[in-house]
Amino acid sequence: MAGWRRVFELTMTHEEIERLRVLSRSRTEPASRVSRAQMLLAYRENPSFCAVGQRVGVHHQTVQRCVERALAYGPLAAIEDRPRPGKEPVITPEAKAWLVSLACDKAKEHGYPHELWTTRLLARHAREHGPGAGHECLARLVQGTVCKILGQGEIKPHKVRYYLERRDAEFEQKMAEVLCVYREVQVLKKAAAKSKKSGKPVAIVSYDEKPGIQAIATTAPDLPPVPGTYATFARDHEYKRHGTLSLLAGIDLLSGKVHALVKERHRSREFIEFLKLLDAAYPASTTIKLILDNHSAHISKETQAWLAAKPAGRFEFTFTPKHGSWLNLIEGFFSKFARSILRHIRVTSKHELKERIMAGIDDVNRHPVIHTWSYKLAEAA
Repeated sequence: MAGWRRVFELTMTHEEIERLRVLSRSRTEPASRVSRAQMLLAYRENPSFCAVGQRVGVHHQTVQRCVERALAYGPLAAIEDRPRPGKEPVITPEAKAWLVSLACDKAKEHGYPHELWTTRLLARHAREHGPGAGHECLARLVQGTVCKILGQGEIKPHKVRYYLERRDAEFEQKMAEVLCVYREVQVLKKAAAKSKKSGKPVAIVSYDEKPGIQAIATTAPDLPPVPGTYATFARDHEYKRHGTLSLLAGIDLLSGKVHALVKERHRSREFIEFLKLLDAAYPASTTIKLILDNHSAHISKETQAWLAAKPAGRFEFTFTPKHGSWLNLIEGFFSKFARSILRHIRVTSKHELKERIMAGIDDVNRHPVIHTWSYKLAEAA
């Protein structure tokens, strides 16, 4: 004759009960955790294994094991799966370290035409050369296992993350010089806001070139949007090239006006032509300060000879450091101009492209925006 089943007294704190209630109603937790939470709550109301099993829809022995675990380890620990020993790993830690070390090399260094590893290539190489390196466990390595091992090591040898190395030994000094010019712009703006009187007239221009603007023509008319049918313009994939143009532009940091030229190229003679444009735009007593990069046209003999012929102090150049073009405020204007006017532009000739660009510059100058530089400006002396 079977004996009476023992009734266990299960005590739980208020916090444990609330936690179990949340888990029992969850739609995202694993089903095993939800079921165990429901068992413990039901057993607390009716301490009968059979009754709880019928209510939750499990065998009464399952309820008994859950309750016994709750008594031994606590209610919240009872809903978790117990750790199991599992199968012994086939790939040894030494083999994994060898594979990770291999992934940190380039594939071309091991005689392959590939620049970087693919996981399939890395698995094949490990199968062929792993046993010879003393790792017999890699003889049957598959691509999926390679992905897991690399994921554990948090390396992605099939990808490249680009960075910009500072190759200018005087980077900090040159950056400070540019920031000092921006600080001067800030001071001049504040002085102009307080009083109409000004000292020595100064114009500060951020200048650069935007080369390679493509004059592209369509081979078929664009199709307009149709409400309820086609949401966007439709354009034929084929196109015709008419060449490229260069935009030479400088933005006055005090007034927001953009001075611009559109030329076929951007050599010294084109740069001098732009300087002549600035020379004519400002009174003879004004000092014109330019922030620009170290392009060969800016420091060529032809440019230096032209500057030498001008009155002393008429032009002052402040050069950005190498790989420091982001310090030039005009780059932000070029980005906005490309996104608003040049994006998706189609023309029938380079002449039309030039007219469209200059019309865009005129549109900007009708509502000039005074740009402000703030990055590290407080550090400028």
